[in-house]
Amino acid sequence: MNSAEQPRPKGSKSGGTPGGSDFLQLDVGQAPPGGRTEWLTARIRAAIADGTLPVGSRLPAGRVLAAELKVSRGLVTEAYQRLADAGQVVGRGRAGTVVVAAPVAAAVPRTPDASGPHGPVAPSGPARPVRSGAPVDPVDPLGPAGPFGPQAAGPLVDALRAVPARIDLSPGVPDLTAFPRTAWLQAERRVLAGLTPADFGYGNPQGTPALRAAVTGWLARNRGIRADPDEVVVVAGVAQALGLLAHVLREEGVRRIAVEDPGSLGARRQLEYGRLETVPVPVDESGLDTAALRASGAAVVLLTPAHQFPTGVVLDGERRRELLGWAAAGGLVVEDDYDAEHRYDRAPVPALRALLPEGVCYAGSVSKLLAPALRMGWLLVPPRLRDAVVAAKRYADLGNPVLAQLVLARLMESGELERHLRFVRRRHRRRRDAMLRAIAAHLPGARVHGAAAGLHLMVTFDGAAFEDTALAAAALALGVKAHPLSWHRIRPGAPGLVLGYAAGPPGELEEGIALLGRALTRLR
Repeated sequence: MNSAEQPRPKGSKSGGTPGGSDFLQLDVGQAPPGGRTEWLTARIRAAIADGTLPVGSRLPAGRVLAAELKVSRGLVTEAYQRLADAGQVVGRGRAGTVVVAAPVAAAVPRTPDASGPHGPVAPSGPARPVRSGAPVDPVDPLGPAGPFGPQAAGPLVDALRAVPARIDLSPGVPDLTAFPRTAWLQAERRVLAGLTPADFGYGNPQGTPALRAAVTGWLARNRGIRADPDEVVVVAGVAQALGLLAHVLREEGVRRIAVEDPGSLGARRQLEYGRLETVPVPVDESGLDTAALRASGAAVVLLTPAHQFPTGVVLDGERRRELLGWAAAGGLVVEDDYDAEHRYDRAPVPALRALLPEGVCYAGSVSKLLAPALRMGWLLVPPRLRDAVVAAKRYADLGNPVLAQLVLARLMESGELERHLRFVRRRHRRRRDAMLRAIAAHLPGARVHGAAAGLHLMVTFDGAAFEDTALAAAALALGVKAHPLSWHRIRPGAPGLVLGYAAGPPGELEEGIALLGRALTRLR
């Protein structure tokens, strides 16, 4: 059969030999049958990963690349869209499609001669994560001194964060690809246009009046909290809020603080760094056990009542009344309003601060709504603590950067932040649903907790004989990061994992859970 008699390639615009392009030396003839979209996506993703297409590179126009490859324009558009969904490229109108981020280096080496329907595949069997950059970390992440090993020490979450992995299911990270760059830039330009030279001097350590006013409006609209701007202290995230409170409470003679168990390892370490002893109080399906809180003798408690970390339970009505009664009798509640705005299948839960302002220190931030890199949050405290907290903030850092405060204030006042919240809520719901489907398919017997809200799921393996740190280590060997539930426990309990779903596209989440299932099978 001569070339004129060759069958028309599937997906081509015309007959003849498959098309090719100078761009990445693409040859559509190398694509597997029925897998051209996956092939093109994988080739571009690989070029971004190895630096062939650095950040800032512009991809060819879709119609041009489609013509060169002799495929439909829709095929190229779909490949570009998959890369955009993964946060690696962004469409900029007439400026074209531009590379904005490189994927994390693969944790499992790929072989050039092994391929599958979606491009190159990793060799079978466990493999060590590949480290990149210099200097080389001398600690083996899968060894005894690694984050899951018996000799692990120091900040475990930071140690795990530093280990490269192909798929990261760590909790506490929003969809960073959704950061509203355009809205932020427009707001920043408007703010800069209105600033006077004096505005570039040292600011008020309590925070700019504009942001404090905007925060009170945001909290009134979204959390039912009525407050005056003078009650707000702008802080560098909830972590700093806890650090400031630890300092102030110690100055007042407090030495012990009750915490939820299980509860956030990071929050617990922050308080311990502030030289407070943390006292564990059990959490059940109704939230913090208030009877156990009374029995603990602690005068202060930190809790996450709207979406408890990591279980996801909501402090129920009876427990709320008991807790507020305890606070009214002289106790102090530190309310971390964790993930309160990220809800999908339940009604909003009022903040404790809205019910008893004089007995509640309220901390919130935009780390889970916009990005943790902004280091922007707020702290509301009872009047008797306010001056001491402002003084602690002054001596900590003289206050948050003024320009970022003013930009955030404009986003809050203009309605852009609410629009962004509605957008990411829909996006996070789809990702949560993808993870739930994957867990049902690949982790049979796992119990899922906290699916109605938040950015993570907790799964437990009741009656299992393995250590959850062993499961997390086995998953890391396959290129998947996850938090073992035991990290967030003080007292022993069922093994489990805390799995973040907001930061990854659905396909990546499904692959990560499938690999977790493989790791689980090897342990049993």
